[in-house]
Amino acid sequence: MPQKTLLLVSVGSPTASLLKDLQDPVAAHMGTASVLAKAALPTPAYAFNKDRSQYHCNAIMRRLTPMMEAGQHLVLGLTDVDLFVPDSPFVFGEADRESRTAVVSVFRLRQGADGEHLRRRVQVEVVHQTGHLLGLSYCEDPRCVMFFAQSPQDCDRKQLTLCNQCRNELHKLNR
Repeated sequence: MPQKTLLLVSVGSPTASLLKDLQDPVAAHMGTASVLAKAALPTPAYAFNKDRSQYHCNAIMRRLTPMMEAGQHLVLGLTDVDLFVPDSPFVFGEADRESRTAVVSVFRLRQGADGEHLRRRVQVEVVHQTGHLLGLSYCEDPRCVMFFAQSPQDCDRKQLTLCNQCRNELHKLNR
């Protein structure tokens, strides 16, 4: 099966270097090549919910989907705004397998993190959301990258790698 390619898109103003730092972990741990989008999306005012003072993931993902070009199989936006889905107080990110689109926010991952610490947290969550795009579900192992993180500290405990069970599942999905 040919290798899938993930398009990485800046949404708002995350740093270009942070976006570039996502490419190697996605390739190493998910077997997915990635390319940086030539175009960026502005801060997603269209997704802002004034009652929550947060941005709705699905509205952002709808704008990301048409950015995929020939040869690109998946798209992930990296943003600096606070994200939500209706049944949760916040999310670090969200993925939709059907549209092959995901979004990850650095907003809450910044809590108590310096530059290198933040970079690792973002890498963990981007690899996690890429795993969902590839068909993986949540894992119960708190060290596995597919564990559902509910706090930045959960992200810190996670490794960038898949546990054996998730690695085997990804191998099955790629057959």
